[in-house]
Amino acid sequence: MTETPAAEQPPAPVPCDECQAGVKHLHFITYFTWLGDELVMVPNFPAWICDVCGRRDYDEKSISWLTMLLNPDAGKPQKPMSAPPARNRPPAAPPSPQS
Repeated sequence: MTETPAAEQPPAPVPCDECQAGVKHLHFITYFTWLGDELVMVPNFPAWICDVCGRRDYDEKSISWLTMLLNPDAGKPQKPMSAPPARNRPPAAPPSPQS
């Protein structure tokens, strides 16, 4: 009998914090969010859903990743950093007279 590697086993169910009667299982759902005036749909988004009350908790890493991708500044070049102001530098020496 062969054993399934740990990476391929589904994650263990988690007790529901909302109803205390159900158990949350990992599902892959379509996640909806608004970006300004546009509705964005993300298929196969991981969510933990209670089998009794239906509470949904979204994976924090996936939400962070999606927030970064939907950031309006994502992919835009950053402004170059300007040189800091010269402070505590001695004044430049005047040019020497040429003969």
